[in-house]
Amino acid sequence: MTAQDYESFVPYELTRWDAEEMLARSAAFAQWLQTRRSVRVFSQEPIPLEAVRRCIDAAASAPSGAHKQPWTFCLVTDPNLRASIRRAAEAEEYQNYHGRMSSAWLKDLEPLGTNHLKPFIEEAPALIVVFKQIHDTTAEGGRKPNYYVNESVGISVGMLLTALHHIGLVALTHTPSPMGFLAEALGRPSHERAFLNIPVGFPAKGVQVPDLQRKTRREYLVEY
Repeated sequence: MTAQDYESFVPYELTRWDAEEMLARSAAFAQWLQTRRSVRVFSQEPIPLEAVRRCIDAAASAPSGAHKQPWTFCLVTDPNLRASIRRAAEAEEYQNYHGRMSSAWLKDLEPLGTNHLKPFIEEAPALIVVFKQIHDTTAEGGRKPNYYVNESVGISVGMLLTALHHIGLVALTHTPSPMGFLAEALGRPSHERAFLNIPVGFPAKGVQVPDLQRKTRREYLVEY
């Protein structure tokens, strides 16, 4: 592909460090990310919403298939709407925990102590509901394809979680499958599908998290 395949190109420069600095920065970043945890008990203390919006801006800078940017982020702070979303989520989760989930799945969840009750949807001061756009729409109502939608939105969400951690907030990736009720509650168009519901806030005072052990590098890295 040549420059002639695009209408315009702009110069790009990236700060370059020596190998020693690169190693130090990568070690510090990896160690810092090890402190990120999913939290299910939130403080009801208000959070700086403009800072959260900036985190969403960071997420929206993610790479995407053919630069289609197939995502919509819904920032939900209205208490009545969050209460409505909680009721709908718990109805779906009840079905999950009482028949939809396999016995193996339920057994794997036992150490986490989760169930169909999801008070964090109301307790967290904000939700970020992420939707994937399965296709684009034209002004005339037609369809334009999107590519690698799940991969693109997944990368974006990873950047969002990192950005939220960077400003000192905690988050939870909540997937009350099926999630059609989220599109209905938020009035989203038919070409959008709910991808994740992410409660965001400060952790509740004295909150505890499971003492998880992450895989070692020998378990997740294969070099050739």
